[in-house]
Amino acid sequence: MTQPEPLLSIDIGGTSIRAARVVNGQVTERAEVRTPKPSTPAATILAACELARPLVGGCTALGVACAGAVAGGRVTATAAHTFPGWTQVPLAAELGGRLGLPCVALNDARAAAWGEYTLGAGRGTQEFMFVTVSTGVGAGLILGGRLHLAGNGLDAELGFVSVPAGWGAGYEVPPLGRLGPLEFETSGTALNARAAQLGWPDARALADAAEAGDLRADPEYRRSAALIAWKLADVAALLGLTRAALGGSVGLRPGYLARVRSALQHFPPRYRPEVVHAALGADAGLIGAARWAGDQRS
Repeated sequence: MTQPEPLLSIDIGGTSIRAARVVNGQVTERAEVRTPKPSTPAATILAACELARPLVGGCTALGVACAGAVAGGRVTATAAHTFPGWTQVPLAAELGGRLGLPCVALNDARAAAWGEYTLGAGRGTQEFMFVTVSTGVGAGLILGGRLHLAGNGLDAELGFVSVPAGWGAGYEVPPLGRLGPLEFETSGTALNARAAQLGWPDARALADAAEAGDLRADPEYRRSAALIAWKLADVAALLGLTRAALGGSVGLRPGYLARVRSALQHFPPRYRPEVVHAALGADAGLIGAARWAGDQRS
């Protein structure tokens, strides 16, 4: 029997860069380093190469997951304060050339969606969405069993759909009032800011308090979950979404999942996708990027 070929995967995020050897959908070796600050293209690509180089041996292809708009192997930051100078950066060509492997690149949430669809919580579905609620809010969408990839790299940007703005900056749309990006209202970053206003050190502490029954923390935590639920219901109405998997440091909390499910009960049954936790956990992006690279090579 032919042995599965090892694939190399790199996941570039605002906090850390991770690299892994992936064999038959399983991470067999891994490494991690903090993302350079400032996270310029040159510094980030150099750090990713140095991290991944010891894992290259025997690998047949490289899959890269990266935050931002990714199209044709090029990356443009959607959060310029996190990735300064990232405009049409040829990430796949740079990393593939330096590491000597054919390389493909996906947005990190899209990579995680492909991993979950093929090997995790999305198996058995045709219309599936992976949603990460962490530093920001991102998503990847499967339609008709295919990963949705728009030409401009901005497909499934759930974090930048508009919702009523209470915590972050917004803009007026009469007579609706102030609107702002979902990410500014629901992400771990938004919860961090709200926690500080209420006297907790960070989003984790606020979530812990809410899950313990604190009556000041719970409304903030529940509001974040309700806004996510509202947008999942919208996607279900638009595209027939039947299942969504939550990932990320906030999304993987049991209390957060319970509150999203509870909020969905306020919508008509046909707009209530099944909501579960991501089965691959924090490795969804690494595994999905490797799987995508292997699929493209095939």
